[in-house]
Amino acid sequence: MELEKRLEDFLHYLRLAKGLSWNTLESYRYDLLKYFEYLKDHDVSGFDSITSEKISGFIHSLKRLKATSISRHLSAIRAFHKYLLNEEFVDSNPAELVDSPKLGRRLPSTLTKQEMEKILDQPYTKDDLGRRNKAILEFLYATGVRMSEMINFTTKNFLPEVDWVRIIGKGNKERLVPIGVKGKEALMDYLENSRPHLSKPFSEDIMFLNKRGKKLTRMGAWKVIKRYIENVGIKKKVTPHTFRHSFATHLLDAGADLRAVQEMLGHADISTTQVYTHIDNDFIKQEHRDHHPREKPSK
Repeated sequence: MELEKRLEDFLHYLRLAKGLSWNTLESYRYDLLKYFEYLKDHDVSGFDSITSEKISGFIHSLKRLKATSISRHLSAIRAFHKYLLNEEFVDSNPAELVDSPKLGRRLPSTLTKQEMEKILDQPYTKDDLGRRNKAILEFLYATGVRMSEMINFTTKNFLPEVDWVRIIGKGNKERLVPIGVKGKEALMDYLENSRPHLSKPFSEDIMFLNKRGKKLTRMGAWKVIKRYIENVGIKKKVTPHTFRHSFATHLLDAGADLRAVQEMLGHADISTTQVYTHIDNDFIKQEHRDHHPREKPSK
């Protein structure tokens, strides 16, 4: 196939002119060979037969891949066709007319309110680690903080007299988040009855400590949370961010203002928060049936 004959020249050009690594070159090779195979299956054997529609068709065929993988394939195709044009193997570049696919953002996994209640009820709160674990779970769900923000949270940033917590987020940016009644109660119980037993001279003012008095690691905290999730029999995929996703989703489902949730999450751009505003498709269909003039039965 004519295209395959030019592939090695293209990769050699990338190596010399762009200084790309062998791993990157192999990635280009893999993506372009897959592209060539698609063209062959669609009766395209030479440069002149390639159209922007054919390229778009190939990109559409990748829809099951991650967005980053699709973008990588398209980038390789564009670079290859640009090379063919610059080397005068062709008179035009069909890849110029292909838009990047509008890839919808994947909705984050969330727990239902009922599932969350079951998890929060799990810790045994009659010993030090049980009270700490209860405080961790309640804190995460009450504030929607990131795991990294939770493990770095300090006692001085707990402001129970005003029912707020001060969170140090990405870029060292500070934000104030309400703690809520249940979250406050769990933190106070842990601070008064368990943290003094876990604390060591080197613990400083880190809020959540392991049994040796050190700051919890991200993995250590996740193991605590994951154990309680498994204990209640939840089978869906759950990640360290699931409590944060659930916090935002439950607030918005209950009618919270989007910008208020944005502030609590510490999102710089409101579009990042809007991913949580998904609505059940059956609900949308029913709303259409109930309210569209052409759907209403005639009287």
